[in-house]
Formats: sequence, structure tokens, C-alpha cells
Amino acid sequence: MTKSPISSPLGDGDREATGAVLQATLVDLINLSLIAKQAHWNVVGPNFRSAHLQLDELVDAARQYVDDVAERANAIGISPNGKAKTIVASSGIPDYPDNWQSVEATVAAIVEILGALIARLRKGIDETDKSDLVTQDMLIGITANLEKQHWMWQAQTAR
Repeated sequence: MTKSPISSPLGDGDREATGAVLQATLVDLINLSLIAKQAHWNVVGPNFRSAHLQLDELVDAARQYVDDVAERANAIGISPNGKAKTIVASSGIPDYPDNWQSVEATVAAIVEILGALIARLRKGIDETDKSDLVTQDMLIGITANLEKQHWMWQAQTAR
């Protein structure tokens, strides 16, 4: 089925523009949840426990946002695509290394990944300024929380 069975509160152009932002956000957040879980399983070294637990907090947040974003897409008549092949082909956030990683390397990678995701979210906030303020508001909330997490990850390396 290609035609949406859901009527949209938005005009076609605004729906398509907003849908593109939501789809990009969806794949990045799914990828973040997978990356954070991969890091959770493979972090080692001093302060392991706190990094391990903080990674689970990041996974939980990302998974909640995934559902929020997908449901918003549906609400405006856009079918969300969170399939693995879509994530691989279209996520715009940096990859996480294979195998065990020290806490320090994990923190550095998560800081980089969150920084890239936040930049993409802020771009989506700008892009939805004219097309859909409801979606923009949701993206602002997601960004605020991820910026807080970004700060907390960065704080671990402050001297």
C-alpha cells in the first residue's frame, strides 16, 4: 500500500518535508539505541559500572524517542521505516568500534556520536520551523534531553 490510510493534518508539501525529517531522526535514534547497547556490552576498565549503567540510560531514552518519532510520523500520514537495511543505508551518525573498548574510548565515541546526532536534530528543528511546529516541539524536547546526556558524558573526561 503506497497511499496513506491516515489523513494528515498537514498539506502535502509540509507532510513530505516533515516526514523526511522524522524518517532521518528515526533511523539515527534506532542506530543510537543499537550503538549504546553494543557499547554497554563491550565497555571495560576502571569506572566500568557507571559507564555500563549510563549506557543503559541512553538506550532507554533512545528507544522511547524511537517510538515517539515513529508514532508522530504515523500521525501525519507517513509510514516509518525502521528496518535494519534502512538503518545501515541512511543513518548519519558515526559508527562505534567493534570489540571491547575502554571506558575512556567508549566515552569519547559516545560524545562524538551524540554530538553528531544533536547537530542533525538541530537541523531538523530548523527544517520543521515552517512545516510542522508540533514535530518541531517534539524534536526540541528530544534534543534538550540528548544535550543533557551529551554534557554528562563529556563531564566524565573533564579535568
